[in-house]
Amino acid sequence: MVIGYTTGVYDMFHIGHLNIIRRAKEQCDYLIVGVSTDELVQHEKNKTPVIPYDERVAIVASLKYVDRVVPQSDKNKVGAWEKYHFNKMFVGDDWKGTDAWNRFEEQFKPLGVEIVYLPHTSGISSTQLTGVIKNILDEHPHDIEKNIM
Repeated sequence: MVIGYTTGVYDMFHIGHLNIIRRAKEQCDYLIVGVSTDELVQHEKNKTPVIPYDERVAIVASLKYVDRVVPQSDKNKVGAWEKYHFNKMFVGDDWKGTDAWNRFEEQFKPLGVEIVYLPHTSGISSTQLTGVIKNILDEHPHDIEKNIM
């Protein structure tokens, strides 16, 4: 049985997230998805996710492609492998060739874990979505206030 593993913040879940998870599931029998905790996001990205951790977990867990959701509380991928014993780790191809992922490839080679780089969905990210929403709020503050009141 091929066990797959992928991780993400999955804040403001969008089609890019779905594409990675769907493509990962196509290449394994059992897919484990690590969802970054709020604390990890604050530490690594110096920001608080828009959607709280428990809600992001519920969204990811509801997908038919996902067999198990686990917390990602640090970036220790080998530590995750020790817990979940996956055969393949999936990540967007925008990470290919980076220092961090080159190191992961070296660490996983002796463990027999294949790192699979999946196509990144261009033109969409949670950061972009947050920016669009902020711009809308900045452009129409009075309209927003009327709808809230």
